[in-house]
Amino acid sequence: MVTALHWVLLILICLLSVGSVYFSFKSRRLSDARLRGLNAARMNICMGFMLVLIALFFMLAYSGSTLKVIVGALFIVLGLFNLFAGLRNHSVYRSMKM
Repeated sequence: MVTALHWVLLILICLLSVGSVYFSFKSRRLSDARLRGLNAARMNICMGFMLVLIALFFMLAYSGSTLKVIVGALFIVLGLFNLFAGLRNHSVYRSMKM
């Protein structure tokens, strides 16, 4: 069961990493500011979920030591910040008129 959970987390981390890179390239190549902001927000959302999943994988895969718990907690905080910023920016850019 734990091994299956690790594989699911690893697959999700890889998919979110690919999504983050995709939206990053897409946002850099667009000239429209609204679409650029939407894609940058989507990149932040993917990156936020990815960091939270990396922290969960890190905490579940290895035995707990103080340093690993601190690093995992920092990844969770950083991921939640990216997720919050991405959701906020996505709602702002989505409400803008073309």
